[in-house]
Amino acid sequence: MNISELTPSQARELIRKGEWTKPTSGMANGYIQTNLAVLPKELAFEFLLFCQRNPKACPIIDVIEEGSAVAALAAPDSNVKMDIPKYRVYRDGQFTEERSDVTDIWTDDMVGFLIGCSFTFEEALLKNGIPIRHIEEGCNVPMYKTSIACTKAGRFEGPTVVSMRPMTEQQAIRAVQVTSRFPSVHGAPVHIGDPSKIGIQNLNHPDFGDAVTVKEGEVPVFWACGVTPQAVAMQVKPSLMITHSPGHMLITDVKNDEFSIL
Repeated sequence: MNISELTPSQARELIRKGEWTKPTSGMANGYIQTNLAVLPKELAFEFLLFCQRNPKACPIIDVIEEGSAVAALAAPDSNVKMDIPKYRVYRDGQFTEERSDVTDIWTDDMVGFLIGCSFTFEEALLKNGIPIRHIEEGCNVPMYKTSIACTKAGRFEGPTVVSMRPMTEQQAIRAVQVTSRFPSVHGAPVHIGDPSKIGIQNLNHPDFGDAVTVKEGEVPVFWACGVTPQAVAMQVKPSLMITHSPGHMLITDVKNDEFSIL
């Protein structure tokens, strides 16, 4: 099975049946993948405001209305309670469990947010000859909490999380050009080079995902990441928050090109 050639519906069905439980990078190429954050309605406006004030880390693709589990604009035949390989559950700011289905804990007063994912622009990077190390090594993208503070909104505040892809300096220049075409899914990098400048002490110990090889002559390139809401949840401590597990995304019916600037 070539997962890159699956349609979004086929990919979601595979996930819903429990036949795909791994990260979704490289699945259904050409279609936008999104992060997920689900909160009680009483926190929904503040979280939407947080995303609006932090569009680099939290670009909103769709909002799932209270009482629904369907991404009406992004994937009309979806069931977001089941269509992600792995979910994370946070209670009072603490990560309590990881599961493949959240049907029994998703209450009718919850609102879901689909947030743009950097997996979207990886296809464009590959087409431009830029390697994606976590795809090469068959693992999850490395993600790190940084010293870059998000803009506060209501009760929501915390550090920006970034994803990292190593490449040569020449490739990094091209990567800036390529990913700048995708402002709705994190856009250009937020930092290139010395990780300590943004508060990352050790690339071999990511806060989320897996460490990857950084070869001689390569520099780490960092993009704002949609896992940021999880880092924020740890500080805000909502009574219940459901998210995707890092690297395990919702695959939408929206084509990458619809969110690119040509």
